[in-house]
Order: sequence, then structure tokens, then C-alpha cells
Amino acid sequence: MVLWIVGIIGILLLLCLWWLFVSYQQGYRLHLQHQHWYRYPKRTGTLQLFNDGYELYERLFHDLKEATATIEVQFFSACTDRICMEFYELIKGKAAEGVAVRLLLDWYGAKKVTAAVVADLQAHGVLVAFSNRPTWPYVLFTALTRNHRKITVIDGVIGYVGGFNLGEECLGHSPKLGYWRDYHLRITGQAVNDLRHRFYRDWQSHHPDKTIFTPVAPALSAGYAMRLESTNGAHLHDAFASLIRQAQKELVICSPYFIPGKELTDSLKAALARGVRVSLLLPMKADYQLVQDASFRYLKELLPAGLNVYRFYEGFCHGKVIIVDDTICDIGSGNFNKRSFYLNDEMNCFITTPSFIRKVKATIEEDLHRSEPFTLQDLKQRPLMGRIFREPLARMIEKFL
Repeated sequence: MVLWIVGIIGILLLLCLWWLFVSYQQGYRLHLQHQHWYRYPKRTGTLQLFNDGYELYERLFHDLKEATATIEVQFFSACTDRICMEFYELIKGKAAEGVAVRLLLDWYGAKKVTAAVVADLQAHGVLVAFSNRPTWPYVLFTALTRNHRKITVIDGVIGYVGGFNLGEECLGHSPKLGYWRDYHLRITGQAVNDLRHRFYRDWQSHHPDKTIFTPVAPALSAGYAMRLESTNGAHLHDAFASLIRQAQKELVICSPYFIPGKELTDSLKAALARGVRVSLLLPMKADYQLVQDASFRYLKELLPAGLNVYRFYEGFCHGKVIIVDDTICDIGSGNFNKRSFYLNDEMNCFITTPSFIRKVKATIEEDLHRSEPFTLQDLKQRPLMGRIFREPLARMIEKFL
């Protein structure tokens, strides 16, 4: 009798695993059929770079306080700490003034935002929605997807996009990670209309409000040249591959996570073989240990090929930046990992004005001075426990990390 029960339980477990596998595969196939790669037109506008949380929040909150018509905010991560609560109070106050306020948060990334906070926001006139909730029948696939974009638009004429989330962690108040380094942009010009387009595409997928926005950001004849791209679990890989192929002299990659996969690894090796100096800036500290473990197999292949790897030791470097020959600079939400390539919704800004690119590069060089080289010898000396147990596990699930 006991054997029968054990057998039935085993069969049920196998059926559940099979159903989850099919759910993921079918969900991903369906997703690829309906996803969009928005490559917006080339725009001219102003750009302001932020790499410190205090400076970003000070300017962002100032702009929010000055809003008179509309506020649209989209973050991947939020919670109920001091800075988040200050933000909620701010947008509640603007809604009370008659400003139309819409807040879109990722279902998983904002899991610490309580129902009481949401109810309070809604009671004060803020429209709130959560994106990327698990849905039937593709429960496993939809549970793994994330809307990783960070977009803010104020009165339709001021936009923010980049890597910063909302929280005290981004102010360097995490005991584990310390100082937080990231990259974010404040934008004016017609690119703000593109940010609003992306925001409302996401908003209308997750909220019954079907407001159609009117583009109001004016064209600017002078400023920096830029182009926005939004990806939905596809095509970011292709965009990064194109950047690597274009590199002739120098390629700089800054990412908190590095899981490039075979094709991009081969592209990086080809760039190194043709004489391109390739530098990779990673954080020394890991916010997710398995993600760092998953990177080692690729570093093991790329370091002997000539890759220069630096690890930021003065806190946690969360920035997502790629610079190609001082001619193209990418700043956005997309990481250099498989999750951003195949599961996340991302938003990136590609800048082609050399003077601004030099500003970004100078900032990266400051970060390199607060980093130490990571060599093949360092790789060989990593802890035995990680090499034997964690790294094989990380390799098995690296697409989801």
C-alpha cells in the first residue's frame, strides 16, 4: 500500500514538472510571436547624467513637485522605506492638486509595497497598476518575466530613464552592499514622447484606464543626439551584438551581472582578436550570489583572450553602460545577462554625440579607479565551495538569473 502511495505521488510530481516545463516553453513561444522591438527615431534633446542616488532623487523630486498636468512613473523595484514613503506622499499631494498621476510597478519587484500603501495612494487619486503578474495557463513563464523598465515623465516634457530603482538601497543605505553606483538620464525633447509611448503601452496592458496621451514634448534643434529602444524579452541581445561588432578600437561594458551566453562571448572574443581593447566593470560584492557564480564560466573563457576585468570595490556598481569607440553610448535598464535578453522588459538610450559620451566615459574611468583588476589567477583562487556546488547550479539556471 505504501509503495502504491509513493508511486502515485511520484507520478503526480512528474506530471507537475512536465506541465511546468510545457507551460514555460509554450508561454515563451507565444510571447515571441507578440513581442515588439520599438526602435524609436533619432532625436535631439538635452541630457543630464546622474550616477548618485542623492543627486538623482533631489532633481527628480523637484521636477515632480513642479508638475502641473501629468505624472507617469514606472519602476521595477519599490518598497515602503523612508524614501519610498516620501515619494508616495509627494505624488499623493500632486494628485490632490489635480495632477493626473499614474504609477506602474512590477508585480515581483514591488512585492514589498503593501496593500495598505496601494489603497492609500488610490484613495488620494493616484492610479496604480502592477505589471507582469503570473497568468494562466502559462504560469511558470509569466511568473519569471519582469518589467524592468524605469521611466518617469512629468507634464509630457521632462523624462527620466536608466538603472536607478526607488529605495533607500539606491542611497547607499544597504548594510550588505554599501554605496550604490548607477547611471540615469534626465531628458528633454521629442525623446520624452517616446518614453510616454512606451509607458502607456505598458500601462494599458495592466490597467483598465485607456487614456491615449497626446505628444507634447517639442522638437529641439540643438542638443545631444539619442535614440530610445524598448525590448520585451527579445532583441536586446541583438542590439548588444551589433554594438560589439561595431567596435574598432575600444569597448567598455559596465553591468552588475554578466551572463552573455555563447554568441556574445564569441563576439567579444572576435573583437579582442581584431585588436579592440575590451574592458568590463563588475561589482565586487554580489547582491545575488548565484548570478555572480554564473559569470565565472564566461570570464574563464574571455580572460585568456585578453578581456580586462575590473571589480568595483567601493560599494555596489549597478550601472548598465556600454561605450563603443567614443561614438555610441548605451545607458538604460538592460543588463548584460540572459534574463535581460530573454525575459525582461527593458528600456535603453543610445547616445551618439561624442561630447556627452566623453562625459560618461570620464565617469566610468573614475569608477575604474575605485576598482581592482580581476585576473585569471584570481579566478582560479575562488572558493572551492562555489566551484563545486554553486557554479554548476548557476549554469543550469543561468537563463533565469
